[in-house]
Amino acid sequence: MKDAVIILCGGGPAPGMNSVSMSVAKTFLSKGYRVIGLHGGYSGLFSKNARTEDLTFFIADRYFNRGGSYLEMSRFKPTDKDFEENFNLDLFKDNNIKLLVTIGGDDTASTANRISKFLAAKGYPIANIHCPKTIDNDLPLPANAPTFGYNSAKNEGAHLARTVYEDARTSGNWLVISAMGRTCGSLALGIGEATHCPMTIIPEMFNKTEICLDKVVKLSISAILKRKVLGINYGTIVAAEGLFHEFKAEEMEAAGVHFSYDDHGHPELGKVSKAVLFNDLLEAEFKKIGLKVKSRPVEIGYDVRCQDPVAYDVTYCTELAMGVYQLFSEGKTGCMVYVDSYGNVSPLYLADLQDPTTGKIPPRVVDINSGTAQNYYNYIAHYVTPEDYEAVRALGIENPEAYDFRKILEWSTSSSIEACVAECLIQAR
Repeated sequence: MKDAVIILCGGGPAPGMNSVSMSVAKTFLSKGYRVIGLHGGYSGLFSKNARTEDLTFFIADRYFNRGGSYLEMSRFKPTDKDFEENFNLDLFKDNNIKLLVTIGGDDTASTANRISKFLAAKGYPIANIHCPKTIDNDLPLPANAPTFGYNSAKNEGAHLARTVYEDARTSGNWLVISAMGRTCGSLALGIGEATHCPMTIIPEMFNKTEICLDKVVKLSISAILKRKVLGINYGTIVAAEGLFHEFKAEEMEAAGVHFSYDDHGHPELGKVSKAVLFNDLLEAEFKKIGLKVKSRPVEIGYDVRCQDPVAYDVTYCTELAMGVYQLFSEGKTGCMVYVDSYGNVSPLYLADLQDPTTGKIPPRVVDINSGTAQNYYNYIAHYVTPEDYEAVRALGIENPEAYDFRKILEWSTSSSIEACVAECLIQAR
């Protein structure tokens, strides 16, 4: 019987899922392995009726550059009881499987880590290598390397946001965009920067002050007021959906928002239109302060997950797949495959990345003091500063300081980069 490799995809889709799974298939097929695709994510490993199919060259060649996932995905998360009672070891034994390839984000990586430790403890000779995916860009890869899917999602998100921005300019309105991103603001910031959006709001901005709905509303109006001062009566505001993870329960209840939760305990943000909520809150503030502005909500999320991957992600995913074979041939297991900007492959061991208490892989968030973030907020974004107070008062706003961007965030009035450098010099002394 041939040695075999089995592939599963966990979590939600991202552009490049097929590029990884089918490139893994092509790579191992070329080396004489049998390649098995497992449908249903991790649920198949904990079921006696796993749905599998052999992945041939013709299947792989047809799907490797397509969006979506040929292998059906799921968010199934095994319990400790599942590991002890339901783990389908026969699936591995009966098919002579030597390697389990998992493709997914932080939750999938955390479960892959559990499986790796479980197999090691039981003495099962099965290797496990994980491929990091997520449009949120929130896995802790070195040197700020992106997760696959992020660049494709950002590209399509920016395309949608550019169209929306043109609508705002054409109609003289403001459009409020909510961008997907559970714990990290990378996608929202990437879309905001790529479209020269005058205000992008992400959770990481609130590094000096507590986050709340009122501050998010005031940051939005800060951009609107600044543009009015500049004689510009249109624009877009991008807000990361991850803001909702930070709002207090009483705030959410007062706003009339009620979430259901997925198998991982995360609020199912996709069931509620965050853009509509933000827009409703903005309109209430417009009425309160007597500001005559028209705004409309736009949601960017599920429409960027299953698009065809851009060339960057097809190439990147192909390199990840070849990296899986390289690491496997070197005897590596219990790791994520990492490919640097030069195409060099190395393992990132899940045990080294995990939180020692929870065993989960902690998410990477936007470094708000990085040049990428600070340059956007210093040079592209529009917002009220003390120099604008008189002009804002002339618009009929009695308290312009309430909409001062840096006061709301309690950021230094000087450049945050300069402040960061000064702080580092003080610490060095």
